[in-house]
Amino acid sequence: MSVTLINPYDLQENLDRIEAIEKASLRLLVQALYDYRHEASIIFQAENDQVADIGEDVTREALDRLGMSRVNQRLFGKVDYKRARYLFHPDFALKQALFVDSKAESVSGAGTATLQISQLSMTVKQIRAGASVSVDGKLPVVLNLNQEHFLTTTMFVKYAYTDNNGTHQLERIIVAAVPNGMLQERYNPDEHKTIWRAGRNAPTLGEEFRVRLSFRLLKDNARWRVQTIPMEPHAYIWDE
Repeated sequence: MSVTLINPYDLQENLDRIEAIEKASLRLLVQALYDYRHEASIIFQAENDQVADIGEDVTREALDRLGMSRVNQRLFGKVDYKRARYLFHPDFALKQALFVDSKAESVSGAGTATLQISQLSMTVKQIRAGASVSVDGKLPVVLNLNQEHFLTTTMFVKYAYTDNNGTHQLERIIVAAVPNGMLQERYNPDEHKTIWRAGRNAPTLGEEFRVRLSFRLLKDNARWRVQTIPMEPHAYIWDE
């Protein structure tokens, strides 16, 4: 028996289905990190590497432990974890290009996540230095590889920590689902309705455009898109 896969391009006519796909993908990532939070806390305390490297390792190890389906295609891009996979839903199935990026930062910076434009399939529309800007993301909404079509899905993990006598104390893990570019009109139709804040790049130095995803603004649009996992012994409940 063969499984009929939906064509991701057809999702432009069913945006609610994209939302459902991204919600299911976020649940998978949150579950992986929740199951791994004890080990993550120990790793942050014990490791002497750069915190950014620690965060990348924790995300990869958490997802590898949980496991997921796999499509035999190699993905490229500036993100920590990349997987071409099958996504199965009771009503449909499709191929997905899942990208998960990680950052670790002091709790004082836990309200935003800095992203490169190469990590987004959305167009960034915002007011910057008093002027309206519109910069296209460099990821396609559907990734085409060897005549196969994969829905692009981008997730972000932020490890918020404090420094305690020379060690990193992991305080919480913030997980966010960045909308696919086909959802542009729902989340960032213009520079006034936006989920972005100005990024930490210097155009005068030729640095690549960066933007900060505001967790508060994204959550104002859809509460489920931002989940916060506390450390033990605190309980976690999915925020709908």
